[in-house]
Amino acid sequence: MSLPFRNSAAFGKRIEFYVVGLMLKEGLDVYLPLVDDDAIDAVVKRPDGRFVEVQIKARSRTSAFGDAALFAAMSHEVRRNYWFVFYSERMDTLWIMSSLEFIANSHQNKTGKNAGKRTVWLNGKNTKAHTEHVKPQFQKFVAPNFLRILQDDPDVPVAPKWKKQ
Repeated sequence: MSLPFRNSAAFGKRIEFYVVGLMLKEGLDVYLPLVDDDAIDAVVKRPDGRFVEVQIKARSRTSAFGDAALFAAMSHEVRRNYWFVFYSERMDTLWIMSSLEFIANSHQNKTGKNAGKRTVWLNGKNTKAHTEHVKPQFQKFVAPNFLRILQDDPDVPVAPKWKKQ
């Protein structure tokens, strides 16, 4: 079931504020742009003084079964100092990926109305049990906190420091 645009846009904005609230609760210095025309939902000042840009994407609990963490038709080219925060309301799960990691782990549509746009499907499903789960290849991006944004260099794809190897 898809939400009408007005409800969908309102949901997206509510989740942006929810995620920003979580960041603030963890002590991050977060700044919010007054305009939303460059795919930047937040700017975070890191302890080293560097600023990074953050794009927040969310899926609601009312998304179709199996699509709890399907993020589709996204226009994106590699950007420096750029992070994605993906959130599935139904799975209550956050994933953090750099711009480079998103490009490496997403699929680019070759044809159709969304040709050139990217899709990343972070969840799988068990139809018998009617459950959704994080796909194993995306488990490394599940974020218990926002340390990755504070500590990792988004322009160097490496294993997250906050995950045990």
